[in-house]
Amino acid sequence: MAEINSTMLLEVALDLANSITTIDRFDRLLSSIRKAINCDAVVLLAYQGELLQPLAIQGLTADTLGRRFWLKDHPRLATICQSTDPVRFPSDTELADPYDGLLLAQAGDLPVHSCMGLPLYSDGQLIGVVTLDSLKPDAFSAIAERTLQLIAAMSAATLKTAVQLKKLEQSARQAQDLVEELTHEALTREGGELIGQSSAMLALKSDIQLVAASDYTVLIQGQTGVGKELVARTVHQCSRRVKQQLVHLNCASLPETLAESELFGHAKGAFTGADRERPGKFLLADGGTIFLDEVGELPLSVQSKLLRVLQSGEIQPVGKDDVKTVNVRVIAATNRDLAAEVAAGRFRADLYHRLSVYPIQVPALKDRQQDVLLLAGYFLEVTSRKLGLRQLKLSPDARLQLLQYNWPGNVRELEHVISRAALKASKDTAAGDIIALLPAHLELSLTIQSSTNAQVSKAAITGLNLKAATDEFQKQQILQMLQSTSGNWSQAAKQLELDRANLSRLAKRLGISVEKTVYSGRT
Repeated sequence: MAEINSTMLLEVALDLANSITTIDRFDRLLSSIRKAINCDAVVLLAYQGELLQPLAIQGLTADTLGRRFWLKDHPRLATICQSTDPVRFPSDTELADPYDGLLLAQAGDLPVHSCMGLPLYSDGQLIGVVTLDSLKPDAFSAIAERTLQLIAAMSAATLKTAVQLKKLEQSARQAQDLVEELTHEALTREGGELIGQSSAMLALKSDIQLVAASDYTVLIQGQTGVGKELVARTVHQCSRRVKQQLVHLNCASLPETLAESELFGHAKGAFTGADRERPGKFLLADGGTIFLDEVGELPLSVQSKLLRVLQSGEIQPVGKDDVKTVNVRVIAATNRDLAAEVAAGRFRADLYHRLSVYPIQVPALKDRQQDVLLLAGYFLEVTSRKLGLRQLKLSPDARLQLLQYNWPGNVRELEHVISRAALKASKDTAAGDIIALLPAHLELSLTIQSSTNAQVSKAAITGLNLKAATDEFQKQQILQMLQSTSGNWSQAAKQLELDRANLSRLAKRLGISVEKTVYSGRT
């Protein structure tokens, strides 16, 4: 039997080693087999349980790649899959040929010809098949068994390598897709838009646009619930790194013992429970942005290491001697007064100055009261979608209460008030109704007060001139009526026989305001 010399096998191996892509690798494999064995058609097929799927073809029509060969319908292929050695079919075999009518060199049914199959095994498992066809009868009978075994082994190795590379590529793609998905989720969570037309919001948006174009470190400051995370997401969206990942880390949730590991990663065995190596958030954010929420909660022991990253871009995982360099834009946020924290010795002054290259102050909701109804409209739409309601709207009195409330919990409190009110209002309504939220649904109890935070008694009027005494009398009457109507301006105006708009103007002139608190139902 004819043997293939070692030089040809070496050339085949080198040719396969130079392959770049999976398709190229498969095509070179088939070309190499045809160099070694003269044939009219050669096919590489992947074994998938009950069928074989063509991965690469030569000598057959292009549509062959789209076919799937079920073993129960193709006895020749089933025979190859049941064997552990190369299978040579007799030229006059009665078993139907799966490639009948598909051979480029022959139109119509295949005449008497040679057919051979090589089962491909890896770690004792069948992973694929190589089939060879020749229009010349007995074309494969003189080929040595050892040669076929070597070709089968090389083909199996090529297929296994391609499968493993494909798995790695899929894993990397899935990881990248996951990062992109999480980044997209982070960017769109709880709304991806800064809503507001007040002067305070316009100034904030201007600041964001200005700093986003740079790579400056940003420190976002503001009360709890004002939307600092949304500001951070907006900075990232407007930056040159928008297509890269945005990694979010809540520093307040980090135990001091794990904070360094979470930020910079750790080696396997670096501490108890470190059963594998793990990258830190800075490495995950490399090329993109990291958002350090509640940065004022970081322990002093970690602050010095964070300072090193800001100064040089260097991180050192826990338990490792080597230092990695990362390119990360840092956005930090806190509801603490970091300058006061520095003065009290709880925050490093040098880190504070590094973080506050460009400070942004997010205004409290009470400082942009004209945005309340815009935000309420947004939350009404979101809530109606979540609850499957046709439409949610505010009654005139509910709008007035929202406008006059002080909002100590800021935007987050407004969202929760709307969500609760919508749920309560929808309880007694039919599907498809337009639901109007009333003051009772908002559960805002009222405390009526003057600008001096006290009502003036009748005795206090004594000694005042006529205008001042009249103003004080009017103030008392309005305050009493608002108190009796639980802050309902429409009802108070009706009782006082005034137009509501006139009552509002008069109350404003007299320094009367309404301060509300959310009713908790507790005593």
